[in-house]
Amino acid sequence: MTGRRLLIVEDDAVFARTLSRSFERRGYQVEVMNGPDGLDETAARFRPTHAVIDLRLGGASGLACIERLHTRDSATLIVVLTGFASIATAVEAIKLGATNYLTKPANTDDIEVAFAAGRGNAEIAIAQRPTTIRTLEWEHIHQVLVDTDFNISEAARRLGMHRRTLARKLEKRHL
Repeated sequence: MTGRRLLIVEDDAVFARTLSRSFERRGYQVEVMNGPDGLDETAARFRPTHAVIDLRLGGASGLACIERLHTRDSATLIVVLTGFASIATAVEAIKLGATNYLTKPANTDDIEVAFAAGRGNAEIAIAQRPTTIRTLEWEHIHQVLVDTDFNISEAARRLGMHRRTLARKLEKRHL
């Protein structure tokens, strides 16, 4: 098996199918999974050169997928897609081996640019924008979610809020 082999791990079937078709038109061989179950077997058989991983896979975290793929082959280019972006999850994804981290909506062009930008850019301008209270709250919530493997009940307990309150905050903040 040669060429560009893309593994997509995405629980939104429609989005995964759209991405799959788009990448196939660009010459990639594509394999789609809807969650982390069977990832090791699929990766061993398919040997992906590229991967697109959704951060939130139903009740599971895409961070574990990143770690397993990177451990299996550190040359695999991994892009994380998420509708729940935070600095905490971005840092963890990169530490675990992701090449890049994108917020949804992202298209095939965005993902290919992210694959190509595998190395950091020391020349990027540093923003002088102060962080808002809402952003700090959002980042703290996401750090607690990461710490609890996205267990809403446990995260709500650690945050000192009712589970439904946390669920409503998460529903409001789709990015």
